[in-house]
Amino acid sequence: MYSKKFQFKNKQGLLLEGSIDFPIDKKPLSYALFAHFFTGNKNFTAVRNISRALTHNRIAVMRFDFTGLGNSEGAFEDSNFSTNVNDLIAAAEYLADNYESPKIIIGHSLGGAAGVFAADKIVSIKAIVTIGAPSNPSHVEHLFEDHLEDIELDGEATFEISGRSFTIKRHFLEDLSSKNMRKLLQESRKPILVLHSPQDKIVAIQNAREIYTAAHHPKSFISLNGANHLLTNKEDSFYVGAVLASWVRRYVKFNEEPELQTDKQTVVRIGKTNYSTEIVARSHSILADEPKKYGGKDSGVTPYELLLASLGSCTAITLRMYANRKKWDLDEVLVHLEHFKQHAEDCISCEESPAKIDKFVRTIELKGDLTSKEQQRLLEIANRCPVHRTLENKIEIETILR
Repeated sequence: MYSKKFQFKNKQGLLLEGSIDFPIDKKPLSYALFAHFFTGNKNFTAVRNISRALTHNRIAVMRFDFTGLGNSEGAFEDSNFSTNVNDLIAAAEYLADNYESPKIIIGHSLGGAAGVFAADKIVSIKAIVTIGAPSNPSHVEHLFEDHLEDIELDGEATFEISGRSFTIKRHFLEDLSSKNMRKLLQESRKPILVLHSPQDKIVAIQNAREIYTAAHHPKSFISLNGANHLLTNKEDSFYVGAVLASWVRRYVKFNEEPELQTDKQTVVRIGKTNYSTEIVARSHSILADEPKKYGGKDSGVTPYELLLASLGSCTAITLRMYANRKKWDLDEVLVHLEHFKQHAEDCISCEESPAKIDKFVRTIELKGDLTSKEQQRLLEIANRCPVHRTLENKIEIETILR
């Protein structure tokens, strides 16, 4: 995943800070907009985990801090639910102007409700996803219900959430009470995915039922059994991202590129972006690149690291095959590799001129109930792996212009 920070202005002219998470090859098939939970921020762990899962599926994700939160300008006490919705609309406009209009909107908790309202105004949105969302924005009032009377009498009140102080003003409550999410869902015809945990203690599961009942088909519900409201278990948030990525493909038309193909064994492609390189072998694809200090983007392994990986993987597979055949108790093989140049005169086995030669150092770690004799035999077998033998052979490379 590659992330790019940015700032954009909302309708009040305030600068909001965000990040766009891109697939590692920086070629997303679609864009999603993420709305975080009440008083949260764009860098909350669950948000980043869901985003990472989506980028693995080539969906870019824009996440940002609402007005007065995180690194965004403005005062939280001057914001309300409507300003959050307007912030989402402004974020979508930024994406449209600088990249591509978002087709997916994802909202966590109150952000889910905000996403439903924003989707009604953002024409490009083709699919809505709510995670632990309330069926009505006013549900958030329970977080500061002990202060409702003070807000009504004094116009505002300060309370704590997760050790941080927040001030709520009367206009916030008035704005919440004016929103009818059920009516909006009944009028919407956009596909919606509702994800909710039966064990959610912040927003009860009946909210998911109410959202699902109000919405029109196509609609889907996924139970996040065992998860808490904030998805603090990373397995839960990665699961949400993986399910979401699969679900949206039914309802969102992706900008599919022609697949990289070849009639040979492997094909490699590089464009104008230094030095990200696509590699495809059969149905498998990986990226190669150079470190930033050499002018690359560090979006993948280097060519020499690929060479080391080839030797290491071949070594490990060869040892696994041999141990299986012998029925030895080999639990795990780790192959640690290094590559460097050294002068030929330092190499005992070399009798040629003092030019530099390539040297690979392979350190093998064997785990399991093995005897010393079995371990020694496996080290001998490592030298027989096909890639090892290929590297020791005299190699001829023929280059043809196609």
